[in-house]
Order: sequence, then C-alpha cells, then structure tokens
Amino acid sequence: MFNQYLESLLKIYKSGDATEESYYPEMVKLFDQFFAVKKNAKASITSLPKKKQGSKPDFVVRIGKELIGFIEAKDFLKTPNLEAVEFTEQIERYKKDFDNFILTNFIDFWLWRKSEKRWIKKVRILQPNIIVQIKILTPVENREKCLGLFEDFISFSIPERKTAKQLAIELASRAKRMREPLFEELTNDIETDVDKIYRAFKKYLMPDLSEEYFADIYAQTVAYGLFIARLKFKEKGKNFNRIVAQDLIPKNLKILRDTFAFVSRRDLTQNIDYIIDDIATVLAYCDIEKIKKDLRKEKGKDPILHFYETFLIEYDPEKRKRMGEYYTPLPVAEYIVSSINDLLKKRFKKEFGFASRGVTLLDFASGTCTFPAQAIIETKKEIDAGNNPGSWLTVVKDHILENFYSFEISMASWIIGHLKIALLLEDLGYKMDDDDRFKLYLTNTLDFTNIEGQNEIFISDLSEEARKAGKVKKEKPVLVIMGNPPYSVSSSNVIKKDSELNEVYESYKEIVRKEEKNIQPLSDDYIKFIAFAHYKIKRVGKGIVGIITNNSYLDGLIHRDMRRKLSEDFDEIYILNLHGNAKRKEKTPAGGKDENVFNIQQGVSIILLVKL
Repeated sequence: MFNQYLESLLKIYKSGDATEESYYPEMVKLFDQFFAVKKNAKASITSLPKKKQGSKPDFVVRIGKELIGFIEAKDFLKTPNLEAVEFTEQIERYKKDFDNFILTNFIDFWLWRKSEKRWIKKVRILQPNIIVQIKILTPVENREKCLGLFEDFISFSIPERKTAKQLAIELASRAKRMREPLFEELTNDIETDVDKIYRAFKKYLMPDLSEEYFADIYAQTVAYGLFIARLKFKEKGKNFNRIVAQDLIPKNLKILRDTFAFVSRRDLTQNIDYIIDDIATVLAYCDIEKIKKDLRKEKGKDPILHFYETFLIEYDPEKRKRMGEYYTPLPVAEYIVSSINDLLKKRFKKEFGFASRGVTLLDFASGTCTFPAQAIIETKKEIDAGNNPGSWLTVVKDHILENFYSFEISMASWIIGHLKIALLLEDLGYKMDDDDRFKLYLTNTLDFTNIEGQNEIFISDLSEEARKAGKVKKEKPVLVIMGNPPYSVSSSNVIKKDSELNEVYESYKEIVRKEEKNIQPLSDDYIKFIAFAHYKIKRVGKGIVGIITNNSYLDGLIHRDMRRKLSEDFDEIYILNLHGNAKRKEKTPAGGKDENVFNIQQGVSIILLVKL
C-alpha cells in the first residue's frame, strides 16, 4: 500500500509540473486502500474543491454520515518539514476548530487531538530529500506506526457535548466556517436554491441585503435549524444527520422548512456539505436531555438568550457586542409586562390581566421573544392564582396561540424565538402539537407592502408569512403593544407615502418641518416604531403601549410635534426615565455614576401609553 503510494508520488514529482493538488488523488487512494484493509465499508475520504488559501481543509473523512476528521496537506517540496507551518494562523485555527485532524506533507503525518491540545502522534514514512534530490525510493519507514496513526484517526471517539454552553460554542465554530463557501455559492455563475432564497430575502424583507450578510444569516439559520431538528429527534442520537433533519423541522414553520430543504439535499455541493455534516455529527453526539434542562428558564435568567450570546461570542464577537447593547435585560421586560398586566386590570377591567378573554398583544420587534415569553409567564401566574387554575392548557391553545403576536426581521432571532416559546410552554406543562404555532412572523414591521404569491421556492412561503403578518398590521385589533424597537438614526427603513402608517408618522413633523433646518433624527427607527404602535392603538380606539426606547424624544427640540401628538391621542402616559446618556454626564440622585441599562451612550426610558 505505501510502496504504491510513494511510487505514485515520485512519478508525479518527476513530471516536472506538479502542484500540491496533483498529489490529492494519491492521498485518496491511500486511505481507500486503508479502509479496505480494515474492512470498513462505511469509511470514505473526500477531496474538497480548490479553496482560497487557508479557508478550508483539503480532505474530509466520514464514517457513514458522521464526519470524524479532516486532513490538511502541504506540498513536500515547499514544506519538507511540518514544523515550518505548525504555528501558522491557518493551522492554529484548525487546531482550535477541529477535534481530530491530520496535518501532512504527503510524507509526514501528524495527528491532532483538540481534547488533549497536542499532536498525539507524528510519523515520517520517507525522508523528503529521497524524492526531491535522489529521485529514487528507499524502503518505507515507520510503516506500522503510520498504520497505527491512521487507525487512531478513523477510530476517533466523537466527544459528547454535555452543556448548552459547550454546544453553543461548537455550533458557532462550525457555522462560522460556512459563511465563506455560502458567499462563494452566491457570487458564482451557478444558479442554486441559495440564490433564490437570497433574492426573496432581498426583495421582500431586506432591500439592502448584501450577499455577504445573507451568507452570515444563512449560516446561523442552518446551525439553529439543525439544533431544532435535534431537539425533536426521538431516536438514538447517533442516527441523527442532515438528511433526517428535514422532516423534524416543525411543519408550521414553512419558511424554515423550505430554507432548510437545501441543507438536506443528498447532492449538496462539497463546498458546504462537510460543514453541515460536521454540525449534524456534533448534534448527534450531544447529551440532548441535559442540554434541554440547561435551556429551561431559571429565575432572573434567560438561558435561550444566553445560549445565543454564547454562540455569538464564538461566531462573531463584534455582532455579539452589538446584540448585547440592545437586547432587553430581563428585569426591564418583567417591569414592563407586569405594569401592563396591572393596567389591564385597573383601566380595562380585565380581571385576569393577560389571561383575560379579549386581550391581544403584539411585540413589534421581538428579537428572541423576551417580552412574549414574559407575558406567557405572567398569564400562567394569573391562571394559577385564579378560580380555575386547571384551565391553563385551554388558555394556551385558545388564547396564547391565537392572540399573542410577534414580528421579527432577523431569521436567526426568529428561529430562536420559536424555540424559546416552545421550550417555555413545555416547561409550563403544554407540549406543542405539530399543528400548533406561536404567531411569531418573519417580517419587517414597518413594511405594509403586499407580496404577491408565487410558486417559486421559498417565495410562496415568504408571501404567506407576509400575508398573515400584514393582516395583523392592517386589520387585527391589538390591545397591547410592547417591546424594544431598534435604535438607528441612519435607518434604511422607509415608510411609504401610500402606507396607512405614514399619516401618523408624518404628524410627528407637522410643525417642526417648517421651523427647523435639520429634522433627520426623526427618521430614527425607534420613532417609526412608536408611530406604528400609535397608529395601531389609535385605529382600534383603545389599548396600551409598553416599550423601552431611546429617550431623546422626551425633551428634544425637534420632537415637540411627536410629544404633542402622543399627548393628544392617549389618555394616560407613564414615563420611567432610566437616563444613562453618557454625553450629558448625569449623576444619580445620590451623586453616583449614571449607568445605562444597555451598553450604549444614548439614554433610554420606559413609556406606557394608555388609550381608554
């Protein structure tokens, strides 16, 4: 086996125009022969397509659908000693990302184990100068040691991830590797389902969406889609793979199912399939029951959000930082939700608050569903404290799943939101059926455009989602609107002139547009979202808005029309100014540092608007 392999290397080298890739078929043959000797019919080795320098390894090795290891090859002419590349950025990254991989120059073979943080074996089967200088073969060295290294490589025991934190880190490290090949899929000349999904996203959800950002969104979607499938997988974990995952995606999440169909295809491009198989393998070998327990809510904590944060720390630290600046601290959500619950009882005669018949609510920028989750918890408290605590399951089926709504534009957050609500309801005693769905819609809250139904992949589901969300925006009477809208002065969201929302939004500029030179700050997203809530409650004729936002509108000169309109259209306004504006250098009443509840410079406040 080794004699044939080395003879082939020598022959290719003597041809005079050999590159690193010229030797790849011989590596595949070597391992195929090894698998045959070991009578391991399920083992296979695949050479990955030509890559950008250092972006992915050269070979992947699978046992059936399980991806068990990687091989990175270097040209023995350029790298006669692997010590020269051992600490390069590429190899350091592979050592961090891969549990089990071989570094080779076709003559030296080094086996890495992440669990031990070291090269556990190093074997050389021929002196490099034998080929390069003498151009003849001498007897193979260390034959048995090399066979032992290969044996250790393919018999690798995939580690079991036992905690949610550990799993989040492993998912993120693999999803991160998917971004570049997805971007390549989008920018080559070959039409794929990914291109169609990207165009649908760009046309109907995010007009300024770039291929690079979509690749980022899609990589997260794949990781979390597989995670949701694994949570629903009831067989032995080792049987889980990307092919079976498709049927485990909840049937009512049609957008995710169609987005995910690409992942489960058997003819998936080699640029991507090995990463997805790697994610599926990690999920197959995780302690899913222990992880489910980790994801249960503990008092004062939001473990689903923590899971996402942990994921982002590994996946994109900068994105995690931005997300950490704006996600709602649980005490803030608890305060707003409990305040609304009290107002429902005292001002609207709803005896059981959120649990009362006729109460509809909408979180218009739900993120990972912190507010709806807290509203569900508040509803459960009301039921437990009421005269009929045994009616909880009926309340979930006929009230929460019918009358609680959420909008979210980020697909990753949309998936996590559905996951959070499903786990929360299960923890509270209600297990969702296949035909159950929490009404969290993937949509741009400020976009009232009708999407015409089409049969093209994904667009039909997106149009159906948009139709349902549009019905809530335009027709559904909503009594409670809550949430934490985005803050963005340079917003790309445009409220169209023919939109029903535009009249309310433009009223915030009624006088100031004539008297002030610069009213651009009124284009901030948070103001547009307040206008949306204002429009919805004004249209119904009654209701409550409970939100936390940028607080610049409380005393800003150009916000005077906005303050006037809110005062005119609402009967009661409660404001809890949380301050925290770093530029104003405010102090607490005791003279201490004025800290913000978010990690931002702009001050924030909670506002409760009541129209009776």
